Amino acid sequence: MMNPERLLRIVPAVFAVLLLSAQVAQAQVMLAQGGWPRTIRHEAGELTLASQPKRIVSATPSVTGILLAIGAPVVASAAATRTSLTDDKGFFLQWADVADARGVTVLYPDLEFDIEAVIGAAPDLLVVSAAGGDSAAQHYAELEAQGIPTVVVNYFNRGWQEIASELGRATGLEEGARAAVARFDAHAAEVGASLRPPAGPVSIVGYNIGASYSVSRPTSPQAALLRALGFEVAGLPPGLRPDETRRGSDFAFVSRETLSAAIAGETVFLLNGTEDDAKAFLADPVLANLPAVVKKQVYPLGPTSFRIDYYSGRQLIDTVARYFRKP
Repeated sequence: MMNPERLLRIVPAVFAVLLLSAQVAQAQVMLAQGGWPRTIRHEAGELTLASQPKRIVSATPSVTGILLAIGAPVVASAAATRTSLTDDKGFFLQWADVADARGVTVLYPDLEFDIEAVIGAAPDLLVVSAAGGDSAAQHYAELEAQGIPTVVVNYFNRGWQEIASELGRATGLEEGARAAVARFDAHAAEVGASLRPPAGPVSIVGYNIGASYSVSRPTSPQAALLRALGFEVAGLPPGLRPDETRRGSDFAFVSRETLSAAIAGETVFLLNGTEDDAKAFLADPVLANLPAVVKKQVYPLGPTSFRIDYYSGRQLIDTVARYFRKP
């Protein structure tokens, strides 16, 4: 018969081993289930999801395209005000066809937040932006009160690839995010190898966009994409100060009168530009002596180039390829 004192020493140790084994088994089950439940840290706090989301709703059209690119099961998206940048529903042109093919419906139109529409969509994950014209972050407390699982994403000053990685974690689609980035990079590399960029730096110019004028900094997503294609992108010339009342990290705003001095490249790409915008740029008397105008080296980047995501980035790549593909 075992000594009682020894038994008292053994029982806690056995219990600890059994408890540890149970915890390991539980961790193994969670790993086999893709790591669910999981806690997502986001701009407004933390969200714990019991299982992988199957009905994702986007309150921010600026991010909907990224969700679609990583293969997220998006069932509805807020729609922007209809402009030349959208289809007739208010979906951005670069991903509207993909959304239609996947059956994505309009959550609410004109970015007019509608809590009843959100509740009716029955999302198991709602994605909203922290700021911007399509932000619903101001309604976060209301969404929480309704028990709607919500993550808040900041898309400012970040490439779409970084946002895709964050959303991949939140949706359990990490591999989908990695695959989207790999497809994009492979397309950029393939197209870049077929191009013959002009000698010298180029400038990316926002020309008369809402009566504003701006020049891309070398750090903008558009500039990064052009560099990946083999172009050298110029920012503002040294000593030229942008309009401090119009702050923007990616583009430096200037007046129309100083736009010519602000363009350092001998080739100009027009942000959000069309062929009509290129004609207006070439005919602008303020820009008549600009080397890009004299040499007629002005190229529109198309209406989807204003914000770069997976789909608009590929469209920008293909647009540039039409201008500079090797003979």
